[in-house]
Amino acid sequence: MAERSTAAVDVADNSGDEPLTAKAEQATADGVAQTRERDTAADEDAADNNDKPTSRGAASSPPELHSGHKLARRYRLEECVTRLDGFSSWRAVDEKLRRAVGVHLLPADHPRARSVLAAARSSALLGDPRFVQVLDAVEENDLVYVVHEWLPDATELTALLAASPLEAHDAYQLVSQVSQAMAAAHREGLAHLRLTPSAVLRTSTGQYRIRGLAVNAALRGISSDTPQRTDTEAIGALLYASLTQRWPYEDDAYGLSGLPKDIGLIAPDQVRAGVHRGLSELAMRALVNDGATASRQEPPCTTPEELVKAIGEMPRIRPPEPAFTAPPEYQRTTYQQGTYGRPAPPGVTQPVPTPPPPLQSRTGRALKWAVSALLIAALGLGSWQLADALMDRENSGDPGTSHTNGGGDKGQPKPKKPIAIKGAEEFVLKGDPQNPGTVGNTYDKDRSTLWRTKTFNEGPRLAPYKPGVGIVYDLGSEQDVSEASIALRYGGNRTTVELYATDSLTPSTAIGAMKKIGAATTSGQTAKIEAKKPVKSQHVLLWMTEVPNSPRDGYYGAGYKQGITDVKFKG
Repeated sequence: MAERSTAAVDVADNSGDEPLTAKAEQATADGVAQTRERDTAADEDAADNNDKPTSRGAASSPPELHSGHKLARRYRLEECVTRLDGFSSWRAVDEKLRRAVGVHLLPADHPRARSVLAAARSSALLGDPRFVQVLDAVEENDLVYVVHEWLPDATELTALLAASPLEAHDAYQLVSQVSQAMAAAHREGLAHLRLTPSAVLRTSTGQYRIRGLAVNAALRGISSDTPQRTDTEAIGALLYASLTQRWPYEDDAYGLSGLPKDIGLIAPDQVRAGVHRGLSELAMRALVNDGATASRQEPPCTTPEELVKAIGEMPRIRPPEPAFTAPPEYQRTTYQQGTYGRPAPPGVTQPVPTPPPPLQSRTGRALKWAVSALLIAALGLGSWQLADALMDRENSGDPGTSHTNGGGDKGQPKPKKPIAIKGAEEFVLKGDPQNPGTVGNTYDKDRSTLWRTKTFNEGPRLAPYKPGVGIVYDLGSEQDVSEASIALRYGGNRTTVELYATDSLTPSTAIGAMKKIGAATTSGQTAKIEAKKPVKSQHVLLWMTEVPNSPRDGYYGAGYKQGITDVKFKG
C-alpha cells in the first residue's frame, strides 16, 4: 500500500475560494503531492496574499492523527495527502473490505463540519458512477470524516495535460462525459463549484470520472449564487486547457501557462494550430457568457444542460485511425554454395549462379513422361464417367434435369442490408436506470466505448429483483428487421438477449404484448439474433434478462454485469 494514487480528492488549492470566473487558481499538491504533509500556517500565510475567506480565521486545529490510526475500527490511516485549513486528507485502507479508500478528517466543532456532512450525504445519494462515490460520512468522537473511493488506475487531467494537449476525439469525450455528468447532478440539485483539472480523472478504460462533487466546495467554504453558470464555465475552461495546454486566464494555474497579458480571451484555434474548429467554438460558448462567439454568433451556454445540447448538435468526432507500419522488405540471403565460411572481400559483389533448367536430366525426362501419362489417363476416366452419368439421367427422364433457365436469380435470397440507427433510449421497466448517458456508445461504431449495466449480486438471471435491462433503438422509419449482431463486453456463463418490436422510444406496452423478433443465449462476447421472418418496426427493444459473472473491471466490482460495445441491425 505504499504506492501513491491519483484518486485523492482535490482540496489542496489555496486560491479556490472564488468561482473560476473570478481568478485563475494556483495548482498545488493534490493526490500526487511531492510532500506527504503541508504546513497549515504556511498555507494560510500564502493565502493571505490572495483571498481571505471569512471562515478561515475561526477554523479549528486539525486533529492530531498519525499513520496506523483506525477510524470506526475499520479505516486504517496510511498516508497524509493534504493538511490544510483545519482539515486533513488521507489515503487509508478499509480493513473490512480490504480495499484502498480516501478519507477527509476535520474536528466536529469546525465551522464547516455541518456543511461537509450534508454535502457528502447528498452526494452519496446521487449514486452516479461518473462521480467518485462517497462511501461513508460520519461524526464520531469529536471528529467528522468522509470516506470516498480511491481509484488506483485513474490519471488526473492535470497529469495528462502536463505531457501534451488532448487529441480532438479525447477532448470531445472529456467535454461530453463531464457535461452529461454535471447536468445529471444539477437535476438533483447538486453543484461542484470546484471543477478543476485535478478534479477530473481518466480511468484505464477511457472513462472520465469527477471527484469532490459538493464536498470540495463545502470543505473550502465556497458557494455561488449561479452554480450552474459556475460549473459550465469550469467545463469550458477544462475543454480550453485540453485543446491548447494553456489556462484560459492571465495567471498560470495547475501547471499550465496562462494567456498573454492584455489580449483578453482568444479562441483556442487562435492559440494553437490544428485545433478542432467545433470544439474551439464550444469552449468559447461555455466561457464567454456575456455574448456570442465572434465567429458564428452562436448563443452562449450558461448551464451544463445547454452544453450537452450543443454537443449533441455537433458532428460526432471519430477516433483517429490506427497507424500500421509496413513490414520490412524481404532481404535476400548472401549465402551461396561453396562460399560458406569464406566471405567475399568488402566491395566485391559475387554473381549468383543461374540454376539449371528443371527436369533436364534422364531421370527428370522419365518422370515428366510418367506424370503426363497419368494425367491423360485421369482425364479419360473422368470424361467417361461424366458421359455415363449424363446418359443415365437422360434415360430416366428426371424432371429435375431441365436445362431451362428462365427463372434467373429469383430463387436466390436477397442479401441483407444494414439498417442505420438514428437514436436510442435506455428502457427502465423496474428500479433505477443503469447508464442512460452512455447509450449512444452502443452504435457509434467505436468498440472502445460502451454502455454498461450495474453490478448485481446474484445471477445470471436478473429476476425477480429486476425483470431485465435494455435499450430501445429508433431506426428512423419502419424497417424490415431480420437480423441483429451485438458485441458484448464480458464473456462467460451466460448472456441472454431478446429483441422486440415496440411502438416508441418509451414504450408503455408490456413486454409480453410486444412482437418478438428473436432471442439468443451466448457464453462469448458476441450475440447474433436471426428472425424466422422479417418484422416491420421503427423501434426495436434490446432486452437482456441474464448476464454473466465477471471479475472487477475498473470501478465496476466483481459480480453479475454486462456491457454492450456495438449493435448492428440488418433487414
